[in-house]
Parts: sequence; structure tokens; C-alpha cells
Amino acid sequence: QERLKERGIDYIAVREPGGTPVGERIRSLLLDPDYSISPIEEVYLYATSRSALVREVILPALNRGRIVISERYLDSSLAYQGYGKGVPLKFIYEVNMPAIMGLYPDLTVLLDIDPYISLKRLEDKKKDRIELEGLRLQEKVRYGYLKLADLYKERYLIIDATREPKEIAEIILKEMERFTR
Repeated sequence: QERLKERGIDYIAVREPGGTPVGERIRSLLLDPDYSISPIEEVYLYATSRSALVREVILPALNRGRIVISERYLDSSLAYQGYGKGVPLKFIYEVNMPAIMGLYPDLTVLLDIDPYISLKRLEDKKKDRIELEGLRLQEKVRYGYLKLADLYKERYLIIDATREPKEIAEIILKEMERFTR
């Protein structure tokens, strides 16, 4: 993000779930390990958070000509609740279509890493409800993201997440230049 500022690129960074008052409340519920939430309930909660974010933040920013960088979006629901937890992809799309208001990303960056390595990196960190679901879920989610990347090749950039952070940032910035000229 510092490099974007240096280059004078007008952008806003958002996260999912979250980014709005409603979204942040939903985020705390979704990630709290003290709650048991079914995959179907997750679909609705993520879609509700996403709807608020699109309506209150993303759409107004795009209308002002800003670039929006989102930590996650619809593909995350497809990967986690669909491929990871078995919710039909068609259902996830149907629930999310009104939420995203026809907005799809121009570029999706997939930081790909072996789930075992990813979970190892989190060993000393307090884990949220989803991280506590373990390796098998993460393997299914990774498979889902790679399937989506294959399906939507034109907008996906897959980067080996074991590379140095500065190197990853440079690769992403170079790809983003296509959209900032």
C-alpha cells in the first residue's frame, strides 16, 4: 500500500468480512471460536457483510474513480463455504448476486501456499474460528481457489506465497499497472 501512495494511485483498501459498522459486527461473530455457525449461516452472514461493503464503500469509491483493493470477495465464499464446506456453488452465487450488485474484480491475486506451511506460520498466533477448523478445510479451500483461478484465468494472478514479501508486492504492483494507466 505504501508503494501505491508513492505512485500517486488513488485507492481504498477494504476487508471482508468487515469494512462497515454492520460488517465489523458480522466479522466478530463469524471469527469468534465460541460460536458454532453452520456453512449455510456463514453464506448468509458473509453475503450480508459483503452487501453493506459494496453499497456503502466499494460502489461509492468506484463512482469517484478510485481503485478498490479488497482482502477478500465473492471467490472467498465460493472457496470456503463451497469447496471447503460443501455448500452448492449455485446457491452461493444466488445469495451473493444481489449483494455484489454486478461488481466483479478486474484482478484477483491468489497468494498460494501449501496449507500445512500456512498453518505452521500461524502456530504462535491466536486462531480464529475458521483457522481452528484445521488442515483438511484449508486443503479443500486451496483446491477451490485453484479451480476458480483456472475457471477465471483472465483475472487471476497466482503468486507463490513463500516468496519474500517485497518480491510479492513488486509482482502485484506490476500487474496492477495495467489498471492504473
